[in-house]
Amino acid sequence: MVVPELGPWRAAGPRLARVAQLVKPHLTRIAQAVEPRARRIAGTARPGVTRITGVAKPHVARVARTVRPPYGRLTTPQLAAVAATAGLALAAGAVTAAGPWDSSGQRTAERDLAAAWDRQGGADHGAGTAANAPAPAPSAASVLVALGGATTKSAAEDRPLAAVLDPLLRDPSLGTRRSAAVVDVATGKRLYAKGADDALTPASTTKIATAVAALSAAGADHRFTTRAVLEPGGDHLVLVGGGDPTLTAREQTGGWASLRTLADDTAAALRTRHLTSVTLSYDTSLFTGPALHPIGVNDNLAPVTALMADEGRTDDTSSGPAPRGTDPAADAARTFARLLQGHGIKTSQPDPAKATARAEALASVQSPPLSAVVERMLTNSDNDIAEALARQTALATGGSPSFDGGAAAISAQLKKLGLPVGGSEFHDGSGLDRDDRLTADLLTALLETAASPSHPELRAVLTGLPVAGFTGTLSDRYADAAEHSGVGLVRAKTGSLTGINTLAGTVVDADGHLLAFAFLTEGSMDQTTARTALDRTAATLASCGCR
Repeated sequence: MVVPELGPWRAAGPRLARVAQLVKPHLTRIAQAVEPRARRIAGTARPGVTRITGVAKPHVARVARTVRPPYGRLTTPQLAAVAATAGLALAAGAVTAAGPWDSSGQRTAERDLAAAWDRQGGADHGAGTAANAPAPAPSAASVLVALGGATTKSAAEDRPLAAVLDPLLRDPSLGTRRSAAVVDVATGKRLYAKGADDALTPASTTKIATAVAALSAAGADHRFTTRAVLEPGGDHLVLVGGGDPTLTAREQTGGWASLRTLADDTAAALRTRHLTSVTLSYDTSLFTGPALHPIGVNDNLAPVTALMADEGRTDDTSSGPAPRGTDPAADAARTFARLLQGHGIKTSQPDPAKATARAEALASVQSPPLSAVVERMLTNSDNDIAEALARQTALATGGSPSFDGGAAAISAQLKKLGLPVGGSEFHDGSGLDRDDRLTADLLTALLETAASPSHPELRAVLTGLPVAGFTGTLSDRYADAAEHSGVGLVRAKTGSLTGINTLAGTVVDADGHLLAFAFLTEGSMDQTTARTALDRTAATLASCGCR
């Protein structure tokens, strides 16, 4: 899954007004197509499909005011079908862009949901559709739509936010300690605080800090390069790791850098030099320090090295916990050797060796831009990417590319940006280290900075956040009725360790204000109920016009 660079992405993100114009001419046709399939759709196991009706119900009045369809000409069953479709439009378009985007500029979540609806919903971005193509679904709106658009006053606008959130955050399932903050992104005004300056264990919400540090230090367009070089005067070939955690050896690359392509190009270059047999080495010298995280051998993270393919996974997964090889660099080099042998190039058993400055470049492959890598890290809560980005931050700022050096570089980079790092402690880039400490104040400040017009290079921090009920680590959450109002509206990074549950992200409230929030809790004895309590709290922000 690959996202385009930020420039084309911003151009692809239409405003809410365009959503309304797209929905109106297709409304009757969509209703007629949906009606005969209503029973089949209602029974599907696809997550999110049955949730959409739940999302639509509390917002039908708002949708009617926005879209203004000719409801008077529709039958009751058609109206129900339209409500579900309009609910998708609201969830997809009334707030920030869900990200990631496919090559046409359509949200991947929108596309996947459209597929679950049989022939309902395809991309519609002004290019027309084929006769046998799915009916177009509304386009998603810009990620920062709420910052510049007019707002609609809610009936609950005078209700104090503390009166709404305090009871929710007192839920005993959240444990013994909690810290919370809510900020209006447009104004920077703190709307709610509960121990917001207390530093708690952030778990994977640490990745928001890692993302901001890496993007600001290296740039959104930075790419990681994996190379094959030939030492002078002989047949010594060296595979040089460039610290790309997304390098893949699979046939279906998803747009990520391909070890197969590197082998193809390297073999072609060797043949032009009349070399059919080489001594193969691999270079991991870009990163330093211990490769194993302090948590030890763990399915959540491979040994951190500058050279790996498919994150050292020994199964066919691409995200989440999985068995890992004990030496991902050696495994990648052996895979590279097999690929070369498939082109008739014989190799020795690969051994570690550092390439010299005199080595001749034969071939190279590059990762997608850092913006895309950051989105993948945040959406899937990818620990391997996070630890690589911590080291890349250190490299970009002259630090040591190790666990300690990466952590120090993240802290220094955030301080350079003027962010409130007081009380924070970084020991890694992923949040797996229980000694990490962050405040709710810092997390909301990170999100606010990522939305700032003065920091467009950080926008991937927002577009990469998982979308409630749709993508990444929030795809299977917000399923219960109490959290339905957050589906498609809450965008947040999750965090979970034993006894630790956190959630930090953005939401547009009922008045159209873009809010950044952070909830950190410690001491929970039941992770499932604690997660549900946090989801309910964030969903309440989406439906509330409280100030």
